[in-house]
Amino acid sequence: MLRRVPSARALGPARLEGFGLRLDKSGSDGSAKANIRREVGTRVWGAVYELATAEWPGLDAYEGGYARVEVAVAVGPERLVAHTYVSDVLTPDPTAFAWYKQLMLDGARHHALPEEWIALLEALPTR
Repeated sequence: MLRRVPSARALGPARLEGFGLRLDKSGSDGSAKANIRREVGTRVWGAVYELATAEWPGLDAYEGGYARVEVAVAVGPERLVAHTYVSDVLTPDPTAFAWYKQLMLDGARHHALPEEWIALLEALPTR
């Protein structure tokens, strides 16, 4: 994150209720990328960062094929307004490259996300 957004400061693990993780965003390399979809009774875990406002356009450009949306997340006992990326550019093959899955796992472990979330990531299909 710091390579893309030098001002980024991790605030901690964040929980987004009412969304589920999907590997259905079509990547420019032909593989599936992470995406989220509204889904009652599910949650998505990730890390929340504080960014300088001036750096959002650069991050938006990097996240091609995604739209930035505002969501409410829980960071510990606090509720924060955050931004995340979602895509309608979908692939019928929900399979990620092994390196991409490993990147998600490394990030989840680095940010001490819950073990059940890490297990969900470990079960994702790869090619």
